[in-house]
Amino acid sequence: MDNFNGLISAIVQVIIFSIIPFIWWIISDRKNSTFLHWLGFRKVMVKDYKKYILSIFGMLLLSIITVFYIIPLYIDTSNNATSQFASKGFSVLIPVIIYSFIQTGLSEEIFFRGFLAKRLINKFGFRIGNIIQGLLFGLMHGIFFFWIAGVMGTIIIIVLTGMSGWVSGWINEKQSGGSIISSWVLHGLGNFTASIAVMFNII
Repeated sequence: MDNFNGLISAIVQVIIFSIIPFIWWIISDRKNSTFLHWLGFRKVMVKDYKKYILSIFGMLLLSIITVFYIIPLYIDTSNNATSQFASKGFSVLIPVIIYSFIQTGLSEEIFFRGFLAKRLINKFGFRIGNIIQGLLFGLMHGIFFFWIAGVMGTIIIIVLTGMSGWVSGWINEKQSGGSIISSWVLHGLGNFTASIAVMFNII
């Protein structure tokens, strides 16, 4: 994958994941805020630095455990999205950054934490709304991985990604002043970790 094609693919995915939120914003809230602010692209306002740092380290630890200990048990990494980077080392570092932080990290955070979580929390309250968006996030990943992970692997993927979706929502709404930048960076780092492991044949 060359850098230009990777960037174009990433931008297209971000646009696709933004279509429904954009239409929703036009219909419901365009007079009250800009689209990006409505999604949560705003300055991170940390409420409790200790909880914030602990939750970030917890998420990173969950990502590392998932990538190095759980995924190898249930998923054939030769068939997933990161397999395009297999055994290529530093030569694919830029495409990996584009894939991790823009194509998957940004597009999924726009839809799940910027759009779904905020709308669901607004309608049902934080506890129920955040659980629903976390579950939907987990189910989406389960559906995509079902064919290469089997039933047990899919259940584990749903649980782990659902948990990370819930924690991401909590970090954004309870510790970041509604900003989705925190979860975007965390999401990108999680994907980057998985890609690095494939790049250097660690898993």
